Amino acid sequence: MKNTLSLVRKSLIFLIGYCLLEPISASELMQTIESVKPSIVGIGTFLQLRSPATSFVGTGFVVGDGLSVITNAHVIPELIDGEHKETLRITVGKGEGIEYRDAVLIAMDKLHDLALLKISGLPLPPMKLGDSTAVREGQSMVFTGFPLTGILGFHHVTHRGMIAAITPVATQAPNAKYLDVKAIIQMQRNAYPVFQLDGTAYPGGSGSPLYDPETGVVYGVINKVINSTKEAAITNPSGITYAIPVNFVRDLIARR
Repeated sequence: MKNTLSLVRKSLIFLIGYCLLEPISASELMQTIESVKPSIVGIGTFLQLRSPATSFVGTGFVVGDGLSVITNAHVIPELIDGEHKETLRITVGKGEGIEYRDAVLIAMDKLHDLALLKISGLPLPPMKLGDSTAVREGQSMVFTGFPLTGILGFHHVTHRGMIAAITPVATQAPNAKYLDVKAIIQMQRNAYPVFQLDGTAYPGGSGSPLYDPETGVVYGVINKVINSTKEAAITNPSGITYAIPVNFVRDLIARR
C-alpha cells in the first residue's frame, strides 16, 4: 500500500511538471497574436512632395495611455526636412485598411536605443509591460513587426525565438581610431544586459515588441541582428537577433 501511494505521488508530480513545461498550443498563440496586432504600428515619415509620401522605417508598439509609442532610437531619422514640412508618422493596420497618425518625438535614450513618441487621435490598445529581470535563458518568446518596411505590404509578421543568452553589450565607437583607453573604460561602464534570441528578424522589424506567447506581456524591444552585410540580412540571415530589456522602457517612460 505504501509503495502504491509513493508511486501515485511520483506520477502526480510528473504530470504537474509536464503540464507546467508543456508548450503553448497553436490556438493560444493565434489568440495572443490577434490580440496584440492592434497595438503594433509602423514607424516612418510623411513628406507630401515625396513619392510615396509616407516612408516606412521600422516598427513600434503602443503603451500606457494608448497614445504613447515605443520604438528604437535608430528608427527615428536624425534629420527631418522641416522646410518642406516633413513629419513623423505612424501607420495603424485597420482590418484590410490603413490609418495614418501624426507623431512627435517625446523622449530618447540613445544608450539603450529607445525612443518614445506621442501620437494624435483616439487611444489605441496598449501592450502591458512585464519585468525583464524575470526572463530566463531557454524561455520562448515571439515578436511581431513589419519586416522589410512594407515592401511585402503592410501586414503584421510574427516570428518565434528562444532566449538563447542574456549577455552584456556596450555601445560601440564609430571606428577604431576612437578606441583609446578612456573610450574603452567608458564603454565598459555603459555595458548593460540584452537578450540574444535564436529567432530571425529582418530590416524594418526594429522596434518590434518581444512578448510572452501566452499572455502578450512585453519583455523586450527588438533592436538589431548580427549579419556580415546589409544584403545578408535579407538573403542569408544569421538567425541571431538582439532585444533591449523592457525595464529600460519603463525607465524612459518614468523620466517623462
